[in-house]
Amino acid sequence: MIYLIIINIISFFLYYIDKRASIKHKYRIPEKILLLASMIGGCFGSLFSMMLFHHKTRHIKFMLLVPIFCLLWLFIILKIDSYI
Repeated sequence: MIYLIIINIISFFLYYIDKRASIKHKYRIPEKILLLASMIGGCFGSLFSMMLFHHKTRHIKFMLLVPIFCLLWLFIILKIDSYI
């Protein structure tokens, strides 16, 4: 559970930093990194920051993949919880 909390905080800030960089026309975080952070468990932080900062909400792959990752992680969490 600690892992999920940490990776979601990291993911949230990755999206925030990328949003700030896009506004200032600075170096951006690659989309692969943002999606990887979501895939390895940071999807809830990613989704929250996407909605909060209106970042990557026009990109279909983000609007599809991040919620799918959230559903997969919810399934994993619930399966693990049922074994405990």
